[in-house]
Amino acid sequence: MAASTLEVVTVPDGTLVLHPHALLADDDACQLRHALIRAIRQVRPLRLVLDLADVVELGPLSLGALAAACHVGDARHVTVLFDNCTPDVAAVLMSAGVSRLRIGRRRPASDVPGQAAA
Repeated sequence: MAASTLEVVTVPDGTLVLHPHALLADDDACQLRHALIRAIRQVRPLRLVLDLADVVELGPLSLGALAAACHVGDARHVTVLFDNCTPDVAAVLMSAGVSRLRIGRRRPASDVPGQAAA
């Protein structure tokens, strides 16, 4: 994953949002893992949100990094959450041991204010 494919934003409430803009295949796992560990161990926000809106599939190593981030975050008092997951990505995360309470799913266009259903 090139540096330009991972957007990092801090929102006003102190939440750190990581938004990968590419498929999280095994080639990306090392960079993803480094970004997660740096965020959790050095930045230490109260909340770390992974916006997975652009992710449609997770490689096994990236999946492991995301699941492990939850455990490391708990140990460091950083809440790790996943937002904008497709149902398939959410199912894979849960199969890796990520709690359903950490996962926010995409809302259908009909549920988004100002958006018409297609």
